[in-house]
Amino acid sequence: MSGGHFDYTQYRMEDVAVEIDYLIDRNDREDCPYPQKIIERFKEAAHTIRQAQEMIERVDYLVSGDDGEESFMTCWDNEVREYFQSSEV
Repeated sequence: MSGGHFDYTQYRMEDVAVEIDYLIDRNDREDCPYPQKIIERFKEAAHTIRQAQEMIERVDYLVSGDDGEESFMTCWDNEVREYFQSSEV
């Protein structure tokens, strides 16, 4: 599958999520760490960005002609909803 309708923006979003993960991981090593309530919001942000990334990818594949409507719905149900129900936050 190639997609491309959104100029592959969804893949650049992963870079943002990875950077947030990096901030979370480094937090305990910083001179002035963020409190845990802020770190929890960072985790929410990274999770939501990845969820949006998956949504964009599914729409991209449909409008680019790589997936049909049935495949779109199946992938949405199997992949996108997984993020809604994920306990990784």
